[in-house]
Amino acid sequence: MDKVSEVIVHPLVLLSVVDHFNRVAKDTNKRVVGLLLGEAWKGRLDISNSFALPFEEDPQDSKVWFIDHGYLERMFHMFKRINAREKIVGWYSTGPGVKAPDIQINETMRKYTSNPILVVIDVSSAESLELPAQAYYAKEDVNEEGSIVKNFAHLPTILGASEAEEVGVEHLLRDVRDVAATNLATQTQNKIAALKAMLSRLQVIQDYIQEVLNGAKPNHEILFKLQEVFNLIPNTNVLNQAFAVDQNDSYLTLYLASVTRSVLALHSLINNKTQSA
Repeated sequence: MDKVSEVIVHPLVLLSVVDHFNRVAKDTNKRVVGLLLGEAWKGRLDISNSFALPFEEDPQDSKVWFIDHGYLERMFHMFKRINAREKIVGWYSTGPGVKAPDIQINETMRKYTSNPILVVIDVSSAESLELPAQAYYAKEDVNEEGSIVKNFAHLPTILGASEAEEVGVEHLLRDVRDVAATNLATQTQNKIAALKAMLSRLQVIQDYIQEVLNGAKPNHEILFKLQEVFNLIPNTNVLNQAFAVDQNDSYLTLYLASVTRSVLALHSLINNKTQSA
């Protein structure tokens, strides 16, 4: 599989993972693991399908875990007969977050794809403002001792759907959506949720900068990204001036319309008086 720069998770994957978790690990501290299927094209990875895997791990020893590879190969063979375009692109876990044995599990997945992607799907936090899925890939780093170690790096992740999937999701949401809520109320709630999400990210940035100021070792890549963000902030003075000009133009139009309507009313009154006389 080619190098991936963006991961798109489809709704069917999220629904399948939630169903897998509710059947196997609900009300427990366990997580569930499964295989991801999809297609890669020009750096964009579409994860369109998935299936559950028998998985066990020892909570006391992170090096002890088990995945049934025989089951994996049989299931993929059946999926391939249905849709040959879908390839093995990685695996999923319900986390929370990346765990210690995940690097080892990821290495075993290289048997089926050259560059497996790990997608951690959050199935427990219903009120979270973050995306429920985060994608990672394994990369090699050099530690302080000079040896090469593998760590996970984050990949840009979005949720996407085809037209047919959007129709299916709309039908599913009819049972959970408040039918009494107006379109304006729904849009307002979405705006509030977006502002809360942005506020939480700004808080994370503030905490990180404060840690650097307190003496923590800075990550220059993060600082460069923050500088890019600051450079993209628009010039509010120009924006305020543009709003003022647009507002003045609108007021001028309203004033001219009011004057025109008054002149027309006076003209009609004069005509009525002339005809009456």
